[in-house]
Amino acid sequence: MLLFAGFVVLPFIMAVCFSFTNVKLLQADKVEWVGLDNYARMFSFKLVDAPSEADVQPLNPSRQWRQLKRAEPAAFEGFQYLTDIRLAGSHYLIGARDPQFLRSIANTFLFALLVVPLQCGLAFAMALWVNQKFRGRVGLRTVFFSPVVTSMVVVSAIWGLILHTDAGLLNQVLRALFGEDAAQPDWLGDPRLAMLSIAIMSAWQGAGFQMLIFLSGLQGISNDQYEAASVMGANAWQKFIYITLPGLRRTLVFVMLSTTIMAFGLFTQVDVLTGGGPRDSTSTIIFHAVRVGFREQDIAYGSAMTLFFFLFVLLFSFGQKKVMERLGS
Repeated sequence: MLLFAGFVVLPFIMAVCFSFTNVKLLQADKVEWVGLDNYARMFSFKLVDAPSEADVQPLNPSRQWRQLKRAEPAAFEGFQYLTDIRLAGSHYLIGARDPQFLRSIANTFLFALLVVPLQCGLAFAMALWVNQKFRGRVGLRTVFFSPVVTSMVVVSAIWGLILHTDAGLLNQVLRALFGEDAAQPDWLGDPRLAMLSIAIMSAWQGAGFQMLIFLSGLQGISNDQYEAASVMGANAWQKFIYITLPGLRRTLVFVMLSTTIMAFGLFTQVDVLTGGGPRDSTSTIIFHAVRVGFREQDIAYGSAMTLFFFLFVLLFSFGQKKVMERLGS
């Protein structure tokens, strides 16, 4: 109990207190109470009309933002370009006090949307396979589970070598199959591919854990149900739909919930493989909080982001659980 209080409760209370101050990592003697400023900084944004192309030389949105900022520095003080949108024929520029944080939220959701169905689907397929009776199934279970017990840092480093643009195994395989003129994607350097590459690697590494949970659920379904269904003339698909899936309802809820929580906590893979790049396309909430809190030494703002993350995951997980239980019933 003392260890829990010392390593969980006390740091949490300190983070709550720090989030209302401007404390720096190496300047703890210069602390001021700032109230909700750190939380306002996370979500402050500015929406402005983009300059008309008839009035100025056509520019990309980020340069248009800098042009407006030079014209009215006081109005744009503290805001950086985030993105642009077009609505009903109008063009708007959006800036934020911390655009990296808002991009990190979007990236975190994108990673969860990619990795949760991929990892759970892969784990479910592996569980169905190794639940069959055939020689070598125990060894196959061991092979499937082995990436889980391997350090994520090691796994990320190995996949970094596999996905290297010039010398990586994946692109060499593409050249061997399709010739020297085959496309050589920059898996970790292209903003369109970087997060997908990390999601595939993460699903491969973590699917073995969910496989064991699914396997436990499958073995908890009585064989009598399958035998009775066979007597009644049910085929394999009907057994799967009317016996296997209902029998795994609680298991599915748990696996989806736990996988989603782990997906929101993405950090190590990004830190090792991309460092949040390219162009913040793989930066996540946790990665950005660590970057701000330790590398930029802004402990107060980093604490505010971690508290937001804690409340967000708590509420999202509770809502997801309720929705999946309702769908399952």
